[in-house]
Amino acid sequence: MQGWSPDFISPLANDVLRDGLVDRFVGVNGAESLRLARELARREGIFCGISSGATFHGALQVARDAPAGSAILCMLPDTGERYLSTPLFEDIPADMTDEEMEISESTTGYRFGAPAPARAAVTSAVPASDTALAYVSELVDDPGQPVVMFALEWCEFCWSVRKLFAELGITFRAIELDAVEFQRDNLGSDIRAALLARVGSPTIPQIFVGGEYIGGATETFDAYNSGDLQRLMVDKGIPFDDSRNLDAYSFLPKWLQPR
Repeated sequence: MQGWSPDFISPLANDVLRDGLVDRFVGVNGAESLRLARELARREGIFCGISSGATFHGALQVARDAPAGSAILCMLPDTGERYLSTPLFEDIPADMTDEEMEISESTTGYRFGAPAPARAAVTSAVPASDTALAYVSELVDDPGQPVVMFALEWCEFCWSVRKLFAELGITFRAIELDAVEFQRDNLGSDIRAALLARVGSPTIPQIFVGGEYIGGATETFDAYNSGDLQRLMVDKGIPFDDSRNLDAYSFLPKWLQPR
């Protein structure tokens, strides 16, 4: 089963069974495991992968034999995004169907292509410290590293901006707010509060060029597609590859609705 175990029972597995460290092995069917993974997403909102579907398949078999009233723990430590290009979701088209588009257009104010609704000003429940505010200003205004991105290590939109900058040869400083060094004394959250106080937006990433606030991922891509980002880079004397003709939106995660 993909992501779960090899296609044979290893000597180690036989040893733990022999020594009584596990009660038994439960065989699972591949097609049924795929079906159950889809059913978990469809009926329970649990977006997991192939191996989790297999684990759930095994748990159902255990449940059928268990005494009435038994409590069964089934762990599904996986996410479904990594399986979007596998047979698990091969029957789901990459683009939205007419039915899905109709559903998306049924919610006033939140339709694709519609103007975003006005939002109330966002404030942080915890005010930023003077130390965090000074730290953000120091980074943003540093002429030695004029392109700064406040990011999260596992954020797909941060990855998208990194890919664009890599294609353009843009050197930048990334402040990974969820990295270990920012966990002490909750410094990462303090810096996010300082960013919110400075720019009025809670989203990540936040990109600055030559001390000027660009915005998040989509605002940065809009700035590139319109040529504003390139003009700002030239004005600030920041080197980049100006020979490329890219569509910045092509770097966004593929699961997003095309823009």
